[in-house]
Amino acid sequence: MRNLDIKNKDGLTEKEFLASYVPGNYDRPSNTVDMLLFTIDDIPVEGKDPDKALKLLLVKRGDHPYIGCYGIPGGFVNIDEGLSTACYRELKEETNIDSVYFEQLKTFGDLVDRDPRMRVISIAYLALADKTNIKAVAGDDATYAQWFTVKKDFVSSDNSGIERVDVYNITLISDDGEVKIGYVVYERFVKNGIITIKVPSYEPLKWSKDELAFDHIDEVYYALDRLKNKIEYTSIAFSLLPKYFTLREAQKIYEAILNLGKPLSRANFRRKIKKMVVETDKEKTTAGRPATCYIFNENWEHNFLD
Repeated sequence: MRNLDIKNKDGLTEKEFLASYVPGNYDRPSNTVDMLLFTIDDIPVEGKDPDKALKLLLVKRGDHPYIGCYGIPGGFVNIDEGLSTACYRELKEETNIDSVYFEQLKTFGDLVDRDPRMRVISIAYLALADKTNIKAVAGDDATYAQWFTVKKDFVSSDNSGIERVDVYNITLISDDGEVKIGYVVYERFVKNGIITIKVPSYEPLKWSKDELAFDHIDEVYYALDRLKNKIEYTSIAFSLLPKYFTLREAQKIYEAILNLGKPLSRANFRRKIKKMVVETDKEKTTAGRPATCYIFNENWEHNFLD
């Protein structure tokens, strides 16, 4: 138990110190929570089962700053509110649901002028949900919310200099086809002790007439990176599937998230997830033929030797 009677250099106990403490003497940043909500949607393919596309919910800002720009839904944290509570509240306000998988992604605040109003530090959360459970709505400072198909495509790699630099394009296209946003991403691989880290920088693509609000392209980049990494060793992808699904549906979701540009090996994929699923007696018609449905194995635990 700590001793509350210990005095500091000014001869004050903790009680006396707190009684004289004036928080207003110090500049304090505001805090927001941002929610990167991903889902999977069908892409119709004539005569075949639909392909899958990774989608991200964006809102069109209805007020300054960045009025008219699309950005990540979120809001300020109330003074008496926990971070996770604020995230749940924003999730409910923006999607009308309150039960999805989400995890803290990253804190964004290295750019001190990232918000022109004041010093703002944002805690971003990554959320995943089956699209059938979501009804997107705009929050208080937004005029419109809609889904965007999001992709990160490899362009080139340069190892000629001191540092390796990989180049990617990140594109976001709205469901109505009216908004197309694109960035070129330069990933520099920098030594940090014995660890090599990726340091991204961004430029709008020449054809892109729109840009994301604030530094939200940074949040999108890190969310895509996290999602792609975690799908390899966790059950995170199953948050995007309905309760009953076919193995083909599961494979297409993995392909959409990994964005490999080609299908995964059917045999290798089924070998990879065989312990993660449980066969049921239900069937679903796909490509004109019945297919067995599976459910997620809730007793599955990751083993690095798998």
